[in-house]
Amino acid sequence: MPRRHMHVTDAAQAPLRAALRELRWKLEIPEHFPPTAQAEADSAALSPRIPTATGDVTTADTLTDVTDLPLFTIDPPGSQDLDQAMFLSRRTPPGAARPTARSGYRVHYAIADAAAFVTPGGALDAEAHHRVTTLYFPDERIPLHPYAISERAASLLPDQDRPAVLWELDLDADGTVTTASVRRALVRSRARLDYAAVQRTLDDGTAEEPLALLRDIGILREEQEVARGAISLHAPEQEIVERDGGYTLAYRAPLPAEAWNAQISLLTGMAAADLMLASGTGILRTLPTAPDGSVARLRLTARALGVDWPHHTSYAALIRTLDPRRTTHAAFLQECTTLLRGAGYTAFDGTAPDPADAVHSAVAAPYAHVTAPLRRLVDRYASELCLAASAGAGAPGWARGALPGLPATMDTGTRRANQVERECVDLVEAALMRGRIGETFDALVVDVQENDPTQGTVHLYDPAVIGRVAARPDGPALPLGDRIRVRLADADPGRDPVRFTPV
Repeated sequence: MPRRHMHVTDAAQAPLRAALRELRWKLEIPEHFPPTAQAEADSAALSPRIPTATGDVTTADTLTDVTDLPLFTIDPPGSQDLDQAMFLSRRTPPGAARPTARSGYRVHYAIADAAAFVTPGGALDAEAHHRVTTLYFPDERIPLHPYAISERAASLLPDQDRPAVLWELDLDADGTVTTASVRRALVRSRARLDYAAVQRTLDDGTAEEPLALLRDIGILREEQEVARGAISLHAPEQEIVERDGGYTLAYRAPLPAEAWNAQISLLTGMAAADLMLASGTGILRTLPTAPDGSVARLRLTARALGVDWPHHTSYAALIRTLDPRRTTHAAFLQECTTLLRGAGYTAFDGTAPDPADAVHSAVAAPYAHVTAPLRRLVDRYASELCLAASAGAGAPGWARGALPGLPATMDTGTRRANQVERECVDLVEAALMRGRIGETFDALVVDVQENDPTQGTVHLYDPAVIGRVAARPDGPALPLGDRIRVRLADADPGRDPVRFTPV
């Protein structure tokens, strides 16, 4: 899980663009797709080739037509690479004329069919294995697939017929999955919604039932999450905002609608894991349980920050009580991401892994990545394995053959994405703070090095900056959890991240 998200408004891009271009050059991030890969993408965009259960390919006009299903998408404003669309409804019990209060729910979740546009073993496939994930820079994104596919032909844009991997998930009245199946279909999204608009309509009661059910199902799934002992870590996002004729950093707390939308994706990922485990072939996203020492250290941090963590309260339960709009809680939520490090991928073929090795500890259940194939390589393979398992067919050779090497490929890509994120945060913070060298700020000490307590990390109250702090080598130890005054000593974008000294 990324440590910090960074969003930069268009107006703030100009002073950062050169430094970000230099960063991409330093990290050897490709600016363009190879001509052969681009040519494949342009051709596939005009005529997608749909894989079949027998390993052959067919055309989109042979797909089951469910374009009458009024799907809708929910994404950040301006998004064009739309992986998911949903339609939510109440179930009608067998023999009944209409749904009842206890009849449960049906989730239709359409996922962009990346496999219809990428030929296994071709140039575009090779480039996707090189890129692994879409990379997000504050000023632009470097896509996994060419824009002809990711933002046009495969994207679930409104009022466009698209090939999709369509999940049908039935839930009981308590939100527990009773049946799950997946198939290929031709779909058509009816509306492109954003989180803020969705939240407004849910709050003022004007949302139509398919959208209003997002809150109902989301809350039920959150209750299921609590019962499993799972963790939903809604860390705040860093944003650049205009203030007093300039720009500064602030935190934005996620909206409830974002969490409810995420629950639909989690629900699908868990159903995918169960399908693959039952079939004996698949690839899971796994995360070992955090060692006791890490949890104990986090308890010390909570105490230092003044976060009330009763001894009988679990870590998962504590997280749900925190308010990311409060500075101390935001600081603690950032530190909590340390327990989610160490995630990886577990592939298997023929024999499912031991149950203890198949669990994602933050989800508290087996889980798989299948809902973002336009932005993440592994989802294309996992979706294909789920389609085969749901149909009772053998997994296609191209997907099965890639399984042994996929975990290492994904790990390499994930490390690169994490490096991009870290360096982008350092660069943006330094760019916005470089004119304030020598100024003093109120800060919270959120971390102290064990081997040198004169060095650590501070979280400024305003602006929303997290940086290193170092006292004199012969100075006193930094007071973990205390509020201190610090002076900005360094901020050189692309070279030196922000660094403070105690006043």
